[in-house]
Amino acid sequence: MNAYYLAILQGSLLTIGVSLLALLVAIVLGLLGASAKLSGRRIPQAIATLYTTVIRGVPDLVVMLLLFYGGTMGLNKLMEALGSSRTVDINPFVAGVLTIGFIYGAYMTETFRGAIQSIPPGQMEAAWAFGMGRWQTFYRITLPQMVRYALPGFTNNWLVLIKSCALVSLIGLKEMTYLAKQASAATRSPFAFFVFTAVLFLLYTSVSLWALRKLNQRYSLGVRKASV
Repeated sequence: MNAYYLAILQGSLLTIGVSLLALLVAIVLGLLGASAKLSGRRIPQAIATLYTTVIRGVPDLVVMLLLFYGGTMGLNKLMEALGSSRTVDINPFVAGVLTIGFIYGAYMTETFRGAIQSIPPGQMEAAWAFGMGRWQTFYRITLPQMVRYALPGFTNNWLVLIKSCALVSLIGLKEMTYLAKQASAATRSPFAFFVFTAVLFLLYTSVSLWALRKLNQRYSLGVRKASV
């Protein structure tokens, strides 16, 4: 029994790795999507709107399976069209990171878009009047304030993203949910292993909440809260 618990603990490290790398992908896609939606250009806006509408309207599991199996089939068709007889098998770790990152990039897009729109536009106009470029204005003016406005939504997205990492067990990645299922099948004692896995997820989300609250306090320094 102890060997199964140890294996689940080792699998939890894989879960953390998937969630952190997927978060990085989601942040990059979220910033690109928010920029596209706020660009004022029709084509980027249409692409970003289609992306967020479709991804947020379809269950995560369905999107993950479509991307994983559809991506594999698409690559194999491409290899066949290029005259190669080789087949492509997508690594489950890479597939898990990219699919979860792609899914939550849509949610991050709306979070970042709302945060940027909360910043008074006069601040950016003043920065441009002082001769700052767009990148310098974003780094010095927009980004620090965007982080403060985005943190509540970012926190919710991150917590859901962590829990969604359990879905990658369905594409063959041996993270802790997959290993808990295997241990349950081998010992016919599912309750203990799934409770252990649930406690690990709860531990990760609790630590995340604590860290993000500290970060929120850091970015809220000097901000007066309205009294009710």
